[in-house]
Amino acid sequence: MNVLEPVVVNRYSTPEERHIALRRIYSQVLERQPYVFERGELAKAEKDFLTDKIGVRRFLKELGHSRVYLDNFYHNASNMKFLELGFKHFLGRAPNHQDEVKFYSTILMEKGAVPMITAILDSDEYRKAFGCFTVPYPRALQYYQSPKAYTESQFLNHEYFNQRGRVVPTIYWHQLGLNCDAGVCRHPEADEKIDSNVSEADLSQLLAILREGPPDAVVATLSPQQRALLRKAMVNQ
Repeated sequence: MNVLEPVVVNRYSTPEERHIALRRIYSQVLERQPYVFERGELAKAEKDFLTDKIGVRRFLKELGHSRVYLDNFYHNASNMKFLELGFKHFLGRAPNHQDEVKFYSTILMEKGAVPMITAILDSDEYRKAFGCFTVPYPRALQYYQSPKAYTESQFLNHEYFNQRGRVVPTIYWHQLGLNCDAGVCRHPEADEKIDSNVSEADLSQLLAILREGPPDAVVATLSPQQRALLRKAMVNQ
C-alpha cells in the first residue's frame, strides 16, 4: 500500500501549509476537490480552518456532517457501503471485523449518519492515529486483525468512489468471483457485463443477511440465486 506522508497542521502552520492541508483533506474525504457550487456550503468552515479558528478534526466534523459529504456518500447508497466509506475516509482503513461493523451500524440505523461520523472522529483509534492536527490518510498499520483485514484495506484505499457501485461493500466483491478493476463488474465466466436490474426489496433482504457474520462465512452460505443477485448489485449504480 502506498502510504502518503502525513500532513500536520497546528498554530505554527503557515497559510500555504493550511491550504495544502485543506486540499489533502478534500482528496481523502471527498476523493476530489469540491465543485464550485459546493464551496458555498463549505465556505465558513474553510475560512475558520484557514484562519486557525478550528483544527483538522473539527473541520472534518463540519465536512462529514455537511450536505456535500452526505449527498455524495450517504444518500442513494446502502448503509453498509456508507459505513465502509466512513472508515476509509476518516480512519484510512477498511473495517476490521464484524463486531466493529455491528457497533457502527447500530449507531447509523438508530441515530443516523451524522452521529456515526461523530463516533468515528471521537473514537480512541482516531485520536491515537491522528489526534487533532493530522489529516487522515490511507494507513499501513503495524498490526492487522487478520490477513484479510490487510487485504481489504488495500482494496478499499485504492478504490475510486463508485468504482464498484454504491450498494455492496468492497469487502464482498472479490468473494463473489467478480473482476471490478476496470470500473465495471464482470464475472469471469460471463461475456456480458452483469445486469444491474435488482429490486430494492430483494437487495435489502440480502444486505441484512450480509450483516449477520464475517463476509467469507456469510458468502459461503448464499444460494446460487443470491450470489447472482449480489453480483448484479455490484454494477455501478
